[in-house]
Amino acid sequence: MRKCPFDLWVYQEIICEVKPDLIVECGAGKGGSALFFAHMLDIIKKGKVISIDVQDFENMAMHKRIQRLKGSSVSSKTIEIVKSEIKGTDTVMVVLDSDHRQEHVEAELELYSDLVSVGSYLIVEDSHMNGHPVNKRFGKGPFEAIESFLLRSNKFVPDKNREKFMMTFNPLGYLKRVN
Repeated sequence: MRKCPFDLWVYQEIICEVKPDLIVECGAGKGGSALFFAHMLDIIKKGKVISIDVQDFENMAMHKRIQRLKGSSVSSKTIEIVKSEIKGTDTVMVVLDSDHRQEHVEAELELYSDLVSVGSYLIVEDSHMNGHPVNKRFGKGPFEAIESFLLRSNKFVPDKNREKFMMTFNPLGYLKRVN
């Protein structure tokens, strides 16, 4: 998996604090993050991961807590499947790590934000791109999508305490649902 080790530390803290029943991961890559999340859920003895990607899941690590879903994270079919997996009292956490173009991230934020439980997190990964502080030529991406989303939503606040190690791939990206 390609993640900053400090962010992995923060993830395990969030999972142990929030104790999610469901973690929705948009963008599976090679499956390392889903496996990490599943092992963290093993520790708290509850929960599952729905890992979504447009690519096939061949040769990926398997775990009883991981449900793989092939498709676009923004398709209505995918959203309906995810919603059908959520029980009324479930604590839901969402991680966005698929297509990093601003338009796509904004669409994911709109589609998945209402699924996140109050007190839980909507985490937007790789907001460090486009000069925040790396890869200045990437173009508008996750960081700009977060800024735009926060102007329209009063349900989330950036939890800057999650950036305590002074290095993160997700600046402004740890969004805590407050109402």
